[in-house]
Amino acid sequence: MEESLLAKHAEKEQGEKNRVTWHAFNQEMKRICYLAGPMVAVISSQYLLQVVSTMIIGHMGELYLSSASLAISLAGVTGFSLLMGMASGLETICGQAFGAQQYQRIGMQTYTAIFSLILVCIPLSLLWINMEKILVFIGQDPLISHEAGKFIIWLLPALFAYAILQPLVRYFQMQSLLFPMFASSCVTLCIHVPLCWALVFKTRLSNVGGALAVSISIWSNVIFLGLYMRYSSACAQTRAPISMELFKGISEFFRFAIPSAVMVCLEWWSFELLVLLSGLLPNPQLETSVLSVCLNTISTLYTLPFGIGAAASTRVSNELGAGNSHAARIAVFAAMSLAVIETSIVSTTLFACRHIFGYVFSNEKEVVDYVTVMAPLVCISVILDSIQGVLTGIARGCGWQHIGVYVNMGAYYLCGIPIAVLLAFVVQLRGKGLWIGIQSGALVQTVLLSIITGCINWEQQAIKARKRVFDEQISADNNMVV
Repeated sequence: MEESLLAKHAEKEQGEKNRVTWHAFNQEMKRICYLAGPMVAVISSQYLLQVVSTMIIGHMGELYLSSASLAISLAGVTGFSLLMGMASGLETICGQAFGAQQYQRIGMQTYTAIFSLILVCIPLSLLWINMEKILVFIGQDPLISHEAGKFIIWLLPALFAYAILQPLVRYFQMQSLLFPMFASSCVTLCIHVPLCWALVFKTRLSNVGGALAVSISIWSNVIFLGLYMRYSSACAQTRAPISMELFKGISEFFRFAIPSAVMVCLEWWSFELLVLLSGLLPNPQLETSVLSVCLNTISTLYTLPFGIGAAASTRVSNELGAGNSHAARIAVFAAMSLAVIETSIVSTTLFACRHIFGYVFSNEKEVVDYVTVMAPLVCISVILDSIQGVLTGIARGCGWQHIGVYVNMGAYYLCGIPIAVLLAFVVQLRGKGLWIGIQSGALVQTVLLSIITGCINWEQQAIKARKRVFDEQISADNNMVV
């Protein structure tokens, strides 16, 4: 009898402990907002570097605009998306290490990631150097192929800079050191605008001046963050000396980096495939233009949920590394609540402006009218992107990137793209059908990620995170002794 009473009392205490109180939720919401705001600014500033270059080059003529747009798109698909995805593996490793107070591992894993990504850049650079030949081989216009190939070669310094920048961003993000990233990104963007204009219009570089401006701007960001990491007292605990130990963490980095990259790239590539399919439709110029407007819109707005997802990844990984399963669960509730609020405001605003937002991209009435028809579907995309963007961040914080790979593969390539092809070419819905199809995939992705997140055993995840961090630390210590 006494044992039964004690068991009930213990169960009641555990229930009280696991209950999400309003005070705890409110405090966590403040932390998420504190992290998400600067991260949105950082992500937006980095994204706008390429947008600004494209806009400035666009004033030189249609050939230069189309070639620069093609080159930047190819650079994103074949390079930047891969590096960003691989660097996301640090959100698990460094985030949980920070929560477990294994500070030296954060700096060492950052060095390991930089070294690994630079190695990855070598075969990518060979691909970029031969991009003109590849474009001509697949039937692209020779003039556009030549200019695009030349432009992407001038982006090569940006590729290597990006390989250093992304691990540095994760290094600061996982420690919630937001001001240096925020200041560096904003200052870089402000300098980039006049720099790009000067290199394009005031030098003989012409259109490739835009690519050189992107390279200089990203390297400037890298140098600033690198100097801050090296000399700031805020980084004293996590600033590890560069040593041979960085090679010992390569296998652990790739264990999380590869599924992270595949998870990001599968989704990214599916939307790029959408644009290619639009070129096969009747009146491809109109269809491609409208789908490009829609993609640019959701890509720009995606910086909001991506920032919230980065904040969620930071909080979840930190708390799991510290063994605080209950706090990690509250962080998930707070992040998802903020995502719902954000997407409600953004999607409502976009729908209210559906008759005019097309003019931001084009003055042609045919394009604007088509965009107005597509606007409700774009609003649905914004809602789905906001929810899945945060859920993906939570998955990174838990170290569940491999599950994200299977989810994205099934959602987009077994569901979304086949439906898009069927609706566009068989049912004859054209561009609208392509968009409905790919959003069917996004819906499946969101539902699956929601189910997976809802089934997480947070106590078990906290135990796994602690075991992972300390097992790796013991292994590293043993290797040093040997």
